[in-house]
Amino acid sequence: MLRARSGDREALDLLLRAVSPALERYLVGLVGTSDAEDLLQDVLLIIYKKLKLLEQPDVFRAWAFRIASRAAFRHLKKQKRWPDHARDDAAFELLTAPEPPLREDAIRALLEVGTISPASRAVLALHFQEALPLADVAAILEIPIGTAKSRLSYGLSALRRHLGLKRSD
Repeated sequence: MLRARSGDREALDLLLRAVSPALERYLVGLVGTSDAEDLLQDVLLIIYKKLKLLEQPDVFRAWAFRIASRAAFRHLKKQKRWPDHARDDAAFELLTAPEPPLREDAIRALLEVGTISPASRAVLALHFQEALPLADVAAILEIPIGTAKSRLSYGLSALRRHLGLKRSD
C-alpha cells in the first residue's frame, strides 16, 4: 500500500487486483451483475485518485469498501432503485440478529432477491461474504452499530421468508 501511494505502478496494480474480487462480489450484491463491472471500474478509479489521502494503510480494505458503498448507493439513487420505505430503519430497531451462521449460497440467493433494501444487502454482504464484524460494517457504511444490527436482522428475516424457513426461538 505504501509503495502504491508513492507512485509505484506495479504495487498499485497488485493492490487493486487484490481488492477487486471482494469489491466486485460486494457490488454485485448491491447493484446486480449488469451494473457491477462498470461500477467496480469507477470505484477502482476513485481508489487510485484518493489513495494518497489515506493516512492509515492498515484500514485500506475498509476504506475501499466505504468508497464502493458510497458509489453503489449513489448509483441506486440515480437509477431510482432505492425505494423510499427502505430508508426508514425505525421499524427494524426492535429486531434482533440470530447467531447461527448462514450458508454462502443462501446469502447469495438473498442478495439476488429484489425485495430486500440495498442498505440491508450491504450489511449482509459485508458481514457474511467478506466476514467483517458488525462494528467494521457499521464503520464502513457510516451508520450506528444498532442500525447495522437491525439491517442484518431484517435481511436474515427476509432470507428465512425467501427460503420458507420459520424462526425457532
